[in-house]
Amino acid sequence: LIGATTENPSFEVITPLLSRCQVFVLKSLEVEDLKVLLDRALTEDEYLRTLDIKLNETEALFRQSGGDARKLLNILEIVVSSQTNDEDNGPIIIDNKLVTDCLQENIAIYDKGGEMHYDIISAFIKSVRGSDPNAAVYWMARMLDGGEDPLFIARRLCILAAEDVGLANPNALLLANTCFDAVNKIGWPESRIILSQTVTYLASSAKSNAAVAAIDAAQNLVRQTGDLPVPLYLRNAPTQ
Repeated sequence: LIGATTENPSFEVITPLLSRCQVFVLKSLEVEDLKVLLDRALTEDEYLRTLDIKLNETEALFRQSGGDARKLLNILEIVVSSQTNDEDNGPIIIDNKLVTDCLQENIAIYDKGGEMHYDIISAFIKSVRGSDPNAAVYWMARMLDGGEDPLFIARRLCILAAEDVGLANPNALLLANTCFDAVNKIGWPESRIILSQTVTYLASSAKSNAAVAAIDAAQNLVRQTGDLPVPLYLRNAPTQ
């Protein structure tokens, strides 16, 4: 499929095949599956099996992994690395508190390049759009704790203010733009309060998509009708 374009003859051959492609939905792993993966890592990994690792509690491991095998192994690596050094060869006792403490210092589960990154952003946007301030603030907290740039969120709020709140509350765009400026000036961590205020305001506001609907319709008309002449009564008239 790579390289196939409308100008490429292979496009006509590939297009019918696309309609017959199957879509596979990857679901989160169950706890039993995660247990198998964890046991396999501890007993078969060339490095981990040389360590004296005792699992007193696994609930935090499984919960923080979100049913993702990669994240489970990443978290395990973070926890083990935090407990190993050249001077201490004693047992590594893993419990819920240790996992939580390690992740608070090493936020590596947001996965900026992965699917969860975009899923959380989508959940955040849909929560604001769906007028659910509690959910919107929660998903924003997930982004912030995952290391997201606060300015990215502030930019996204400017778009939401125009695209989703729009003419139902024109002040929303003014507040969102002020939020962006304030976040840029103040910095982290105080900027999280400004973001929270703006997110709550936008999520609680009435919604109108008239602005985006209008420009979409106008651009579609331009594409359909082309460069029509400007009517005489609307033209610039520097002379009689």
